[in-house]
Order: sequence, then structure tokens, then C-alpha cells
Amino acid sequence: MTDKNAAIQPGQKIPAATIHIKSEDGIDAIETTDYFKDCRVVMFALPGAFTSTCSAKHLPGYIDQADKLKAAGFDKIACLAVNDANVMRAWSLENNAEGIVDMLSDPLHEFSNALGIVRFHGPVLGQRATRCAMVIDNGVLTHIFMEEPAAFEVSSADHVLANI
Repeated sequence: MTDKNAAIQPGQKIPAATIHIKSEDGIDAIETTDYFKDCRVVMFALPGAFTSTCSAKHLPGYIDQADKLKAAGFDKIACLAVNDANVMRAWSLENNAEGIVDMLSDPLHEFSNALGIVRFHGPVLGQRATRCAMVIDNGVLTHIFMEEPAAFEVSSADHVLANI
């Protein structure tokens, strides 16, 4: 993308990048072109695992609405954060999300940068993915729900379900 602050737009292909997912067997490096191929995914991005709104509202909403999201035709539910894979798995286990939400680790924010969703979140968090949700159909973005800074309104599972 030419504008570093311009987010991916509907109709564009998901950019190629390497993400990580940790299981009990170890950490796997996965290419986004493979992960999003031949499936329909709802992916929500957030500033960080174990942070207040992310832990209290964002992740729990997708866990609670998983059956409705699957009924709406989603093959995968994914959470993207600029955290390492170990932290993402620990957060998943603490929230009983394993097997429900795929935790996509983007520790160097390469994928988040390519999506155009990296923002500065202050001196504690630094550069992180901004809060948003995306609908991706066979590797192509069809919907994006970008939050304003410090907001949690349009990227919730409920809002996505009501607007697709």
C-alpha cells in the first residue's frame, strides 16, 4: 500500500505475510495466503492479548457468538494481535477459546502493517493493530469494520453478524 495509514479495502486480496499459531505441539509459521484460501473467515484484530477491552468484551463476544457465526457461513473465526504466539495461546487457554478462535500471532506487525491497520497505542503498547473486524472470502476482503481510537462499537461479533 502506498499510504501507510490506509487500511485494506473491500475487493482487495489479503496480503501475503507469515503469521504464527501455537498449539500444544509447538509454534507453526503459516502463510496468510494459505490460511485464508478456500474458506470464509471473520477475523477481528485488537491491540493486545490480556488488555482490558480485548479480554472483557472483544474476545468473549466472538466466543459467545461462535455458533451464530458458523451458522452464518464462516469456516473460521480468527483473532489477530501483535503479540507473540506464546502469549496468544496462553490468552486463548485462559478464555476457553481453543478450538473456537484461531489466535493469529503477528509479533513484528508485518501482517498488520500490510493490512494498513497498525496504529500507535501510546508508550505502553506502542505500535499495535487497531481494533477492527474483517470478513474474508477465499482470500478477498468483503467487509471491514474499523473502530475509531479507543472505541468498541463496530468490530464486535454482534455488529458483524447484524451487518453482513
